[in-house]
Amino acid sequence: VGSEGTLAFSTAIELDLAPIPSNKILGICHFPDFYAAMDATQHIVKLDPTAVELVDRTMIDLAREIEIFRPTIERFVRGAPAALLLVEFAGEDCDEQLTKMARLVELMGDLGFPGAVVEATDPGFQSAVWEVRKSGLNIMMSMKGDGKPISFIEDCAVRLEDLAEYTDRLTKVFHKHGTEGTWYAHASVGCLHVRPVVNLKDPDGAVKMRAMAEEAFEMVREYKGSHSGEHGDGLVRSEFHLPMFGQRMVDNFAEVKQILDPKGLFNPGKIVAPPKMDDRRLFRFKPDYRTEEFETGLDWSAWGGFGRAVEMCNNNGACRNLNLASVMCPSFKVTGDEAHLTRGRANLLRLGLSGQLGQDALHSEAMADALSLCVGCKGCKRECPVGVDMAAMKIEVQYQRTKRNGISLHARLVAYLPRYAPWAARLAPLLNLRDQVPGLAWLSEKLFGFTARRPLPKWRRDVFAPNQNAFGPVDGPEVVLFADTFNATFETENLTAAIDVLTAAGRRVHIAQDPTNDRRLCCGRTYLSAGLVDQARAEMTRTVEALSPFIARGLPILGLEPSCLLTLRDELLSVLPGAASEALAKNAMLLEEYLAAEHAASRLELDLGTAGEVLLHGHCHQKAHQTMSTMTTTLALLPNVEATTVQSSCCGMAGAFGYGAETYETSQAMAEAALLPAVRAAASRTTLVANGTSCRQQIKHGSGREAVHIVRVLQKALK
Repeated sequence: VGSEGTLAFSTAIELDLAPIPSNKILGICHFPDFYAAMDATQHIVKLDPTAVELVDRTMIDLAREIEIFRPTIERFVRGAPAALLLVEFAGEDCDEQLTKMARLVELMGDLGFPGAVVEATDPGFQSAVWEVRKSGLNIMMSMKGDGKPISFIEDCAVRLEDLAEYTDRLTKVFHKHGTEGTWYAHASVGCLHVRPVVNLKDPDGAVKMRAMAEEAFEMVREYKGSHSGEHGDGLVRSEFHLPMFGQRMVDNFAEVKQILDPKGLFNPGKIVAPPKMDDRRLFRFKPDYRTEEFETGLDWSAWGGFGRAVEMCNNNGACRNLNLASVMCPSFKVTGDEAHLTRGRANLLRLGLSGQLGQDALHSEAMADALSLCVGCKGCKRECPVGVDMAAMKIEVQYQRTKRNGISLHARLVAYLPRYAPWAARLAPLLNLRDQVPGLAWLSEKLFGFTARRPLPKWRRDVFAPNQNAFGPVDGPEVVLFADTFNATFETENLTAAIDVLTAAGRRVHIAQDPTNDRRLCCGRTYLSAGLVDQARAEMTRTVEALSPFIARGLPILGLEPSCLLTLRDELLSVLPGAASEALAKNAMLLEEYLAAEHAASRLELDLGTAGEVLLHGHCHQKAHQTMSTMTTTLALLPNVEATTVQSSCCGMAGAFGYGAETYETSQAMAEAALLPAVRAAASRTTLVANGTSCRQQIKHGSGREAVHIVRVLQKALK
């Protein structure tokens, strides 16, 4: 193992297994300065913990910016510590572990830090904390900009009594070279993972890296430590064997290599005859690395540009997740193909932007094909440890492509639905013939690209067109109802139900309208799905202006369709950045979010009857924005309700994705992975709840059963 694959390969490995302790307890020790945490470690290990792991301030701050980690950070971090030590005790005797925890609390008090230990006894809580720590590398790599925490001195090890002084001196080395270091991991054995922030795109970055490495390794020698305490030597540290081990040992390494691998076939360049660690030809960003500059449709300034956002992918592979309870990445879950994975797409984009795939790679058919199965679920934005947002990147690529090549008739019909839906509804009987007259579905597939194997949504003449602007008691708490195109055109009963529920709760419900004309307000979602960012921006501008008077009064903007309402919290900010958009994003809420919040604040009075068994499917964007808990909270308002949530990824519809002739089979495969089997297994008396209009259509098509929006369940339960 220590040869790092340079001498031989293994045909079999025998492992000794150890039993997992029955009882674990975790103490999260808070320190006001980094030196104090390092100095305390030598005392904490005397309590015989099974682990003492470091989390520094940088990691805490970066984790707070990642949606999947933010709730855990808010739960276990108190105040603004400079460093945390995660101290675990484990064994068969629970009382013994509790005693050790009490000693830890006492020790922290003796060291001058009373009340600085957060105790985690719940296994679920402990698991969440450890998940943050285990994701330390990816959290650090979520740092935006060209400067990244770079691995080249990341596992030097020194004795615990030297740890505080060593880390303090090394921090001064970083400061001398104009940078900072990020620190985490194995404090208990003096092997911290330290990564100085370096820009390796810049030639000066490589110079600084080498200088810091030389000073760090010399310091390690002084403390009689190891320059490679855990991860191995590899390309980065092998050239330092001579000063670390001496000439005799280096000669011995070469002699053994010559005997066992005379042709140098096994992992060349490691340990023996290594290259220089600062040879930029070996870097990810080679000396001639450049990214294409162009005017973007979305605002990528938070990342320093579109190219830098793409470069955020560090190949950690979290997206290679076949767990159906995880949303990311639904296309990979059904294809198993790296090309249809967040990582695969990000790498392709990086190579394309840097000219490594030839000219105009961004506008090529190959790039379009690679992105074709991305359903824009936003699972990667939440679940990717470095926050790669492939849904937004796809919008940007489509925008660049449509500017040059235009869009297909199929994409145009999807994009402009909000514009033609009102007059198309007048032709409902005629348009519905598509799924009634044999041959018309086939013809629509050939002409417009909508699969003949799936019926289109039923057009109806009775669109949502209320004869008044507000409903409910004049003196009631005010809310604004945003009537999206899908519910206003195809399922008007959902908007009616929302008005019934909100007025029953004593709310004054204003209907969001454009005061300048009779056009329905639009979030821009359908335009974005086709890459028509400019058209989406125009619709968003109109919507923001129409809603601004309500927002100025602090009124919540409520919506029913997750993909539409949550666009006002997400894409709006990058399509139309500014204070007005930020204000709307803060006030925009799904109906169930509002009801759950009002209930928690004891401001909601609804007299509801029972609902029985409910099977709940969450829209991808609900999951990505972590709003699913408000669905279950709202359902819990119903007495004796028995709600179960389907553990599934995307339903496969993703707006118009499931209607495409070329993507229909992939759409169905996504649905069959978990959702449709769960629906078919549900008892006939079970109410199926899905807030996404596309989700409801998929359930109906794949199972023959009707699913309803949660507001319909509430409306039915009103007394």
